[in-house]
Amino acid sequence: MHTTLQTLWQETHDGESVRQRLFHVLRQSIIQMVLAPGQALSEKEIADTFSVSRQPVREAFIRLSEAGLVEVKPQRGTYVVKISQQAVLEARFVREAVEVAVVRLAADKGIDPGVLTDLHDLLARQHRCIEPNDNDRFYRLDEAFHQTLSLGVKQHAAWKVIEEVRAQLDRVRYLSVPHSTPLERLVDQHASIVAAIEARDVLRAERAMSLHLREILVSMPDLVRRFPAMFEGQAAFEEQENPALKQETIQ
Repeated sequence: MHTTLQTLWQETHDGESVRQRLFHVLRQSIIQMVLAPGQALSEKEIADTFSVSRQPVREAFIRLSEAGLVEVKPQRGTYVVKISQQAVLEARFVREAVEVAVVRLAADKGIDPGVLTDLHDLLARQHRCIEPNDNDRFYRLDEAFHQTLSLGVKQHAAWKVIEEVRAQLDRVRYLSVPHSTPLERLVDQHASIVAAIEARDVLRAERAMSLHLREILVSMPDLVRRFPAMFEGQAAFEEQENPALKQETIQ
């Protein structure tokens, strides 16, 4: 565990404060299941791992608690929370509402050619992740794709909202890529979004984004069955799923 945490630490920016770096490392380790749902966290152990005092670790725990990723139980300790199915569905609902609005704007008003070039570059790099099954790299490129799209239409507040709700989604997204959702399918969905934007086809762009963000509704029931210890609660998937949209092929 220490080696993996230290690897994540090395990926953070030296210019950030210790508190910020700790938060990023612990958040990412929870998303990547290095720190598993239900696992107890020790302030002392983490402080010793990074040779820091316990105060910044304690502050990182507080921020992770606010993000819904850990639970601090008085007199009992701090634990990585299990994945709440209902919280995931609520976060996905918010993300779809925001990102469909973003892609509608991009298709309706157009998007800067430089941003389109960046999106195509990200698509090419995502394609190169498929054959080696480089899931970690794809995860980062997927985030960059959605961020580039939001910022490309100058919707910085929209991206901030997406970042805030991502905490409940990212663990399922990270788990689904190797276990339930082929990388090729996700890359094809991204390509469909870009093609619709380029064609200035608003309806097609909205449908492409909705289809992409509803992929989690397809993968999560399978993940719950395969990894029941990682999840808590139940969720009515059928109430949010649109079978017609799910089966529709985006041309």
